[in-house]
Amino acid sequence: MASVTRLLEQMRSNAKNVRYADLAKVCDHYFGEPRQQSGSHRVYRMPWQGDPRVNIQNVRGEAKPYQVRQVLAAIDKLQEEENR
Repeated sequence: MASVTRLLEQMRSNAKNVRYADLAKVCDHYFGEPRQQSGSHRVYRMPWQGDPRVNIQNVRGEAKPYQVRQVLAAIDKLQEEENR
């Protein structure tokens, strides 16, 4: 399986055609275990106020592109806060 860094590079270059398992691996690495995991959805808790969750969905083994972009934005925000 690819490393998290390599998966992030692939997701940033193309948010389409991202495997759900790869997105889940990246989310597990950055956000920890999902607070909810049932059926085709996983919900991850975020450490900031506001809308403190990221939802990812398994559709025939693929992740939805808009959810990939949401995960990338959350990772960017998380890294920005760590660098303060």
